[in-house]
Amino acid sequence: MNQFKRDASRQMKKDFEVMLVEDSRTQALKFKLMLESHGYHVSHAKNGLEAMNMLLNSQTSIVISDWIMPEMDGSELCRAIRKHDFGNYVYIILLTAKDSKNDIIEGLEAGADDYLTKPVDDAELIARLTTAERVIRLESSLKKRNNEIALLSITDHLTQIFNRGYLNDNLPKAFKRAVRYQQPLSIIICDIDHFKKINDTYGHQAGDIVLKSFVQKLNRTLRKDLDWMARFGGEEFLIILPETDLNGATVVAERLRSRIVELVTPADGNDLRITASFGIAAITHDTDKSHLTSEDLIKAADQCLYQAKNEGRNRSIGICI
Repeated sequence: MNQFKRDASRQMKKDFEVMLVEDSRTQALKFKLMLESHGYHVSHAKNGLEAMNMLLNSQTSIVISDWIMPEMDGSELCRAIRKHDFGNYVYIILLTAKDSKNDIIEGLEAGADDYLTKPVDDAELIARLTTAERVIRLESSLKKRNNEIALLSITDHLTQIFNRGYLNDNLPKAFKRAVRYQQPLSIIICDIDHFKKINDTYGHQAGDIVLKSFVQKLNRTLRKDLDWMARFGGEEFLIILPETDLNGATVVAERLRSRIVELVTPADGNDLRITASFGIAAITHDTDKSHLTSEDLIKAADQCLYQAKNEGRNRSIGICI
């Protein structure tokens, strides 16, 4: 292997933090020096309990643990690790003087991924660690891909906000939570005025550009990690405002409306301007609301939107239920 390949391999190994769990200081030092010489970043715990505490505050990818230790042995540590979600997969290699088939099965059933019998051959340990790296990378890649698929399943393709499926799953939960704990909750249904005219005059591609520009403008105005927005259908969008009463939601709707009035969207050589209408509905807790559902809240907001359209558009109207 040339120097470039050695340096590249060493750099890749720095991505993997290895924890040694070994009560013998002499053995721990020997392993640590050997692993560091191969480019690994190494931490050391004296027993299973100390290892668990360290794992909770680290990004350790690989654990190499002795089997026989005080307080918490290797198999108990395996079980403890598997019961906890660290956010990333922890690959466990057990070091043991036990080499009977039953002992090996016990270790693997406890959650170990691999094992090595003492005395450990350095070359064999590095080979096992290379396998561990490959497994961790594959697991990380699979997890990332699954997360991407999950995100796509709840995202509107055009506007990149939540889709109707996400809305149908999560608005009822937010509504039930607000009713149960008597918390304020408001929703806003907004609709682009005369959107069909844009499509008819400038084409559907220009209409798509306007929709994306409209959503981006609204989304930037909402409170991050609290408010959220979903495409309700066509040019209609629904905004969920947790912990917000009707007065607060009306202020939000008016702010959104005024910013849309100022919005200029370049599309196919034209600077397009739009307005939007807003229907607001909020839940109050002056009477028992246990018989109501999120559908009732949507219907109330939709009626207000319809009224705003009838009264001339480019306005917001709200109601409490």
